[in-house]
Amino acid sequence: MRDIVLDAFSVGRPAYIVDQNRSLEWLAEAHTWSEATRAGLSADGRREFGQMMRRRLARFGCDASKIGSRGGSVADVASEDWDSMTLYDVRRNPRGRGTTARMAVFARVVDDYFAAEYAGVDMPPGDLVHVTCTGYVAPSAAQELVAKRGWGAQTRVVHAYHMGCNAAFPAVRIASGLLDGASDVDARVDVVHTEVASIHLDPSDHSAEQLVVQSLFADGFVRYAVRATADPDAPGLHILAVDEAILPDSESAMRWVIGDQGMHMTLSRDVPARIGTALRGFVVGLYARAGLDAIAALPGTIFAVHPGGPRIIDQVAEGLELEPGQVAASRQVLHEHGNMSSATLPHVWQRLQGDRSVASGTLIASLAFGPGLTICGGLFRKA
Repeated sequence: MRDIVLDAFSVGRPAYIVDQNRSLEWLAEAHTWSEATRAGLSADGRREFGQMMRRRLARFGCDASKIGSRGGSVADVASEDWDSMTLYDVRRNPRGRGTTARMAVFARVVDDYFAAEYAGVDMPPGDLVHVTCTGYVAPSAAQELVAKRGWGAQTRVVHAYHMGCNAAFPAVRIASGLLDGASDVDARVDVVHTEVASIHLDPSDHSAEQLVVQSLFADGFVRYAVRATADPDAPGLHILAVDEAILPDSESAMRWVIGDQGMHMTLSRDVPARIGTALRGFVVGLYARAGLDAIAALPGTIFAVHPGGPRIIDQVAEGLELEPGQVAASRQVLHEHGNMSSATLPHVWQRLQGDRSVASGTLIASLAFGPGLTICGGLFRKA
């Protein structure tokens, strides 16, 4: 019987890495100039509104103690020249430019990432699964790569789009299914996540909910391989079990819809509590799928939790009575990158796979949460 293994993680960084304190100041300015343009504020009115926005961001935004920096792919997010913005030209358009302009940026950024990521790759994968929640263009960057490299006879492209922050698990299940039908013992499925959240801000929406979202999300890029192996000691994260569940009466808790100015996310305040209520039963079932007793195995398990926000990690740690070290990798990724939607969890996997202090044979339980409200989980063994 063949094992399914995740390995060959490769993380890409966005072009602009911005300190969180500077990012919060940029948001305050973007909202202030947006309101000044919309309402025709005087210099005094603009100053008063800016002070109010800084107070609101200090209250509702994710501060620098939880997120140290975030990456963006648009020069705007690292600029203070409000007369020369590409998308967030709020001195002319209070909401920034429209979805057409934002998708053009997405297409360029993702095309460039695929070209750079595969520049040194000579052996094409049998299948390539492209995952994103933040943009649409056809043909996709994955399809363009395959066409340009002449891989069309060897590589099939599958799109796993708009699934949310939990999308790494559906992508891994898709990849595993593709491997089941592969006759080649060296078959490889590449999974590539490209999340460009920085193109989806609306600086005219000053609500507390949007200040949370705008101060939390970031751009992220990652590629990894999913392989089948008969060697139980082959390097990588061996999949022992995966599971998924949609919580009842939760469909309005998290939404991500296309709007005139990019995509618009809504996030209910009770998402962490909803997850906490269902979590223990879900995790017990996940261990049972692998033939393991959760109560006995939990203390020795490292957790790779999608850091949707600091409260999500707190809720998981408290609900499962975990020690701080068991969720440390998730907190580190959140602090260093922010929430990169579907790309975040593979960043945590990459960190644990490369961490020599996490011994071979260690159980890694991974959890992610997305629209639905959906809970996804996987149990891995590091080798």
